[in-house]
Parts: sequence; structure tokens; C-alpha cells
Amino acid sequence: MNKKPQMIQKEEQVAQLQAWMQESAAIVLADYRGLTVAEDTALRAELRKNEVGYKVAKNTLIKRAANNMDITELDSYLEGPTVMAYSADPIAVCKILSKFAETHKALEIKAGMVDGKAVTREEINALANMPSREVLLGRFLGSLQSSLYGFARAIDAVREKKESGEPMPVAEAAVAEEAAAE
Repeated sequence: MNKKPQMIQKEEQVAQLQAWMQESAAIVLADYRGLTVAEDTALRAELRKNEVGYKVAKNTLIKRAANNMDITELDSYLEGPTVMAYSADPIAVCKILSKFAETHKALEIKAGMVDGKAVTREEINALANMPSREVLLGRFLGSLQSSLYGFARAIDAVREKKESGEPMPVAEAAVAEEAAAE
């Protein structure tokens, strides 16, 4: 029994949607009803620039793809026109869509998935407000650096006291002995 070409085409679309869901760290579903062609083009360009995929798909196909992965929490959000944005970088997709939705009220974020778990619009907006990976790494390195400088200053102060012959409190003497051993 041969399947109808339309049925095969839908199965291929479901398989592609499911592959994107599995390969992406984050997926955001949004209602794009009311966006002008120019606004949609601008959004697509920004997403492409940041390596974020963007696909308008039928709700039934998105639902089938998610259900194939045992994800049913998105079912209630799959009403009305739906666009699916997906990316390996969960912060990028959330930031771009949240920022765009702030200035273009026609784009309404519905829900999404991050690392295989369903997330709400509020959680997507919270992720969008997180600093970028580079900023977080910079902050971490800065705090590490300041800790090392503080440690170096403490050792220097202990060394100066030791060289001056002043008596050191017990705790400082222990730090000095450890530093000398290294």
C-alpha cells in the first residue's frame, strides 16, 4: 500500500522539526500574526546573523514532533499561527526574540524548550535578561584575578612584617609558613 505524497511530505516535515528540536539547546514558539513583511524580514536577518533557525510550521506538525519526543507540555501553546526559532545557543534565541517582541507588539512569545524541558514566556524573558557568556566569563575572571591580587598583597604584607621583625599573630604566621613552603 503506497502512502499518498502529501502524507510522506508531512512525515518528512515532522522528522525535520523533531531533528531541530533534538539538536537545539533552545526552541522558542511565537505568534507572528500581524508582523509586516519588512518586520519579518528584519527579524529573520537578525536571527540568521546569530545562527538561529526560524521556521513557520503547522501546529499539528510541531505537536507531533514534540510528542514523538514525549514532550506534551507545549501542546496548549500550539494554537494560532506559530513560528519556531531554534538554536544551539539558548541565550541568543531568547534575547533576539524577547528584544524584538518588546519593540514589535505583533510578535508574541508563547513558550519554548530549553535543554529538552518546556519553559514559559516568563522563563524565556528571564533567560533573555541574562548576561552573555562572554560577560559572565569576564566577571568570573575578574573576580578570580582580584582574589589572586588580594592573596598576593596578604603574602607581601606578611613578608614585610616578618622582615621587619615585628611579632605576627598566629594566623598570619601560619600563612607565612605555608607561602614559604611553596
